[in-house]
Amino acid sequence: MGKRNKQRKNIAMLDTDDENSSVSSSSTARSDLMSVSGTDEVQVDKDSLLEQALDALYEKRGSTREKALAAITDAFNTNLQHQFVDKKFATLLHLCLNSIKKGSSKEIALACHAIGLLALTVGYGDNAREILEESVIPISQNLKSQSDSLKTVSLVECLAIVTFVSATETEETERSMQIMWQLLHPKLGSNVVAVKLPAVVIAAVVSAWTFLLTIMDGCTLKSKDWQEYVSYFSTLLDKDDRSVRIAAGEALALIFETVSIEKLATENKTTPDGSVPEGNKSREGYTHILGLKSKILNQVRSLSAEAGGKGSVKKDLNSQRNLFKDVLEFLEDDHAPDISMKIGGDSLQTLTWSELIKLNFMKHFLGGGFIKHMQDNEFLQDVLRFTPKRKHLLGEKHQMSSGEKRMFQSPNSILNKARTQFLNKQRMLSKDRNDGHFAVGMGDEDM
Repeated sequence: MGKRNKQRKNIAMLDTDDENSSVSSSSTARSDLMSVSGTDEVQVDKDSLLEQALDALYEKRGSTREKALAAITDAFNTNLQHQFVDKKFATLLHLCLNSIKKGSSKEIALACHAIGLLALTVGYGDNAREILEESVIPISQNLKSQSDSLKTVSLVECLAIVTFVSATETEETERSMQIMWQLLHPKLGSNVVAVKLPAVVIAAVVSAWTFLLTIMDGCTLKSKDWQEYVSYFSTLLDKDDRSVRIAAGEALALIFETVSIEKLATENKTTPDGSVPEGNKSREGYTHILGLKSKILNQVRSLSAEAGGKGSVKKDLNSQRNLFKDVLEFLEDDHAPDISMKIGGDSLQTLTWSELIKLNFMKHFLGGGFIKHMQDNEFLQDVLRFTPKRKHLLGEKHQMSSGEKRMFQSPNSILNKARTQFLNKQRMLSKDRNDGHFAVGMGDEDM
């Protein structure tokens, strides 16, 4: 009873007088939680802050839960919270799922991000399996009510991250991809009404679907499925929104990297024993696929050289041109873009569309926490083939701050002064030894 009263006291400090108040930033959430101590000068350990935020997720007031979730996502984004997860994994997961089931769009978005970060923190293993098994149903059910773009995008990206980390069977990945595909391309029936998705949602769903395709074996999907995907993404290349066109271009590039269009054409032209079947249907399928390839090449070529129109944002236009130049080079010459980026002085390189798409999706999801996770998160290092140098004795190169450089590297630093004194002493000792040795030698000669 006493413990619960103490928790409620801490939680109350998170509330504000304004029921509709919102979290302007993660730093705001941190300062709100710091006020629990009663003074800004008191340093509260991170686990204590996280536990207070966790307690706040029991509260009825939505704004309190939103602030708590913002603090949790900030903590997990900026550092790997392994100790906290060891103690509070199940509690955090189920409280976040509860927020997904009953929260506002903002609360759902924050809870989705927290679950995704939780999955990336635990990496492979039983905890990851539990996240996937417990999350898929509430996420898929919530996606049926597409009332808000923020909510839909957050749910889809959470499903993508959780599946990417946790799925061990092809069927599990296919299930998540099918949930996404139904949003893009619903099977209409008596109980299904077509809903026009906003461009931001289409782009996000296509990107999440493509991200999951990076862990699929192309041989497991049927030819008719690939045809459906290629046809749909080809139609998206003609849409007005650039983010949709870019997402569709990446999806097509990965599809062609995963399974060649010629292979699909051959599968439609021949029977399982390798013979060419009779009938117009097979010939039509073969012609259709080759026609699609020709159409997509023309679309990609056009988008790689598109001129900027009125109101066109130059940065977005350049992004589109650059992407489709890479896609065109890949379709014509089978050459994927070779990308290299620096992370703490170490290089991360991608050589395939699959690797590039994984990298871009993780950068997008982690935002400002990407560098920290790449340096410390072994799961991410594994999937992105990145091996950072170890620190000091472990071999990792430490990146000094400007203050550290002044302290350790400047000529007037304490370290350099101490080094100079040490070297001078060593020279004196060496000189004394040499002088002594020379004197002994002269004495021997005299003898």
